[in-house]
Amino acid sequence: MRGRVQGVGFRWFVWREAERLGLGGWAHNLPDGSVEVVAHGPDAALEDLDRALARGPRMAHVDDIERLEVPQEIEVPNTFFVK
Repeated sequence: MRGRVQGVGFRWFVWREAERLGLGGWAHNLPDGSVEVVAHGPDAALEDLDRALARGPRMAHVDDIERLEVPQEIEVPNTFFVK
C-alpha cells in the first residue's frame, strides 16, 4: 500500500481484518514509506481484505495497492502477524 499508511495504525488494522477473515500472512512497513501485506486464504476472504485495505483505518489515506502473486518458495504462515 502506498499513501499515508505508516504511523496511522495501518498494520494493526490489517492484522485485525486478516484475523477476522481467517487469513494467514503478515504486514510490515517498508523503508520507502509503504506497507507490504502478504496474505493467503480463501478467495472470498482475500477479496474482503482487498476492500478493507483500500479503505484503511480512519487516519490512513491509501493512494495505491499493488497486487502480486506470492512465489511458491515463500512460506506464508497460517496465522497473521505484524512484523
